[in-house]
Amino acid sequence: MRPLEGCGGVRVAGEIGLATHSIWERVLEQAVRGGESVYYLELSEVTFVDVAGAGALVAAAERLEDGRRFVVRRPPPALRRVLKMLWPHLPAIEVATS
Repeated sequence: MRPLEGCGGVRVAGEIGLATHSIWERVLEQAVRGGESVYYLELSEVTFVDVAGAGALVAAAERLEDGRRFVVRRPPPALRRVLKMLWPHLPAIEVATS
């Protein structure tokens, strides 16, 4: 994971799974505590996100103050499907495919 240039957020690469949960949760917690109204998660280089990783994202989004949101850029197709299927009406997560 590395910071995005020009906006608040991070670029993530690899897998979000058992071995990386603590790092993922730490990044999400920093985003929740930060002051950005929009926090970008660039996931175009992520190959896999397990259900616990998706759940951590949702839990963090639910802790955001009103009006704040995560913009998830180019997530793996499976994450996009899981978010759409299990949490279709969560306004604090916006999925951007471009």
